[in-house]
Amino acid sequence: MGTSRKLNSPWRASVFSEAMGWTPPHLSASMCQTEIEVSVNDEEESTMKINRVGVDLAKNVFQLHGADRRGKAVWKRRLSRGKWLAVLCDAVEPGTEIGMEACAGAHHWARQLIQRGYPVKVIPPQFVKPFIKSNKNDANDAAAICEAMDRPDMYPVKVKTVEQQDLQAMHRIRDEIKGHRIAKANQIRGLVTEYGLVAPQQLHALRKAIPDWLEDAENGLSFLFRQLLQGLWGDLYALDQRMTELDKQIAVIAQEDPTARRLQQLRGVGPLIATALVATIGDGKQYRKGRDMAAALGLTPRQHSSGGKDRLLGISKRGDAYLRCLLVHGARSAMRTAKDKDDRLSRWIINLQARRHANVVAVAMANKMARMAWVIMTRGVDYDPDLAAASVR
Repeated sequence: MGTSRKLNSPWRASVFSEAMGWTPPHLSASMCQTEIEVSVNDEEESTMKINRVGVDLAKNVFQLHGADRRGKAVWKRRLSRGKWLAVLCDAVEPGTEIGMEACAGAHHWARQLIQRGYPVKVIPPQFVKPFIKSNKNDANDAAAICEAMDRPDMYPVKVKTVEQQDLQAMHRIRDEIKGHRIAKANQIRGLVTEYGLVAPQQLHALRKAIPDWLEDAENGLSFLFRQLLQGLWGDLYALDQRMTELDKQIAVIAQEDPTARRLQQLRGVGPLIATALVATIGDGKQYRKGRDMAAALGLTPRQHSSGGKDRLLGISKRGDAYLRCLLVHGARSAMRTAKDKDDRLSRWIINLQARRHANVVAVAMANKMARMAWVIMTRGVDYDPDLAAASVR
């Protein structure tokens, strides 16, 4: 721009041309200035166009960070919960990619944006953290999300449907009730021990023992503690009833959903595991192969390799711990029944049990179950026993 201003003078232009041995075209100073301004404005307009937007979600305040195709920040806004979506739709054209962290409310807002014509990337928080510059705040978090979503090897979380979230909420509630029931049973065992009574270890045996303690007048329980124990027994019964109701609802959904029905053909997979897979994984097409799905669930070895030396440790335990736990328990069920069967998968389990520890076999079987489940979910096929022990990609 500095040289262009000097060329606006005819005398300076002639001196410059004589010194450089170059004859400029016959354009007036006003025409040169207009042409330069147009080119600069076109460049600024192309640079200022928002190419992607990173959104830092929160309860009430949302931070937005827009970047152009070169990654330069061109738009920053801090908006309230009730306004941010409308402002985004007014300022950003449909089709612009929106990124956010996989946190509370991410799937809800992702569905809202998809309905308005915006492609959405939901990125796991551990993949966003390396891109945070300097101190952590909402603005830096939004900028980090915008930077992470531009990486070509960044695999986002698949947006869940409302049906998936309903099913996942049912599993989360059931798991919490199960924890409360275990805590209540342990509380009863600890309290009766102070009165000289030894509670049985199994839960079903504890349910039978409590009425006997209440009716036995010679066991040393006081009248006040009998009243308290009666209340604890009622609490335990209420938790059992709530668990039974949820199990019935899950069984109905597992029977109605076609993918869940096919998954139940797998060894060790019942309504609980089948519906948990549908709620967490969906159709499984976000994974390129079954090995990727097993790795995402934390069922593959953790590496500590360097210098060309491969060191494999225990399983990584990444991903959904609840689903991984269910798969391992389902694998143990398949291991118990393998000795009574003669199919290829049972023979594979028996041969592996002869060489490795039972826990290693359980994890290996859970890994194979996850890979077979991926094939069923992505291809919509039924379980084939002849291919169960083959290499599943």
